Amino acid sequence: MAKYLISFPSAAMNIPDSELEAVGQDARMVIREAKAAGVYVFGGGIDETVPPVLVAADGAVAEGGYPWAPPLNGGFTVLELASREAAIAWAARLAKACRCDQELRVFGLDPES
Repeated sequence: MAKYLISFPSAAMNIPDSELEAVGQDARMVIREAKAAGVYVFGGGIDETVPPVLVAADGAVAEGGYPWAPPLNGGFTVLELASREAAIAWAARLAKACRCDQELRVFGLDPES
């Protein structure tokens, strides 16, 4: 079993405000199905009202994230699945519910986790 990150940036959610409630309901339905199937690990979204800070090894804190990286925002779900094919199927379900493409990535195994 591997853990898969299914995510989208905020800019991908290019839908009319009138559809936001339906998108939320549809997405929560897929999450409930993932929980019922026993594959849900966790999920959520980046709180874009709280700006990031960059914390150095010496504890120094600077406002903002990495200046060279694109901003990290949007929503994500982590599922534990038996195959890449299963991950693609769940990503497709989330893409349909959210009305936007989803990016799929595999987490590398951390032996301490």
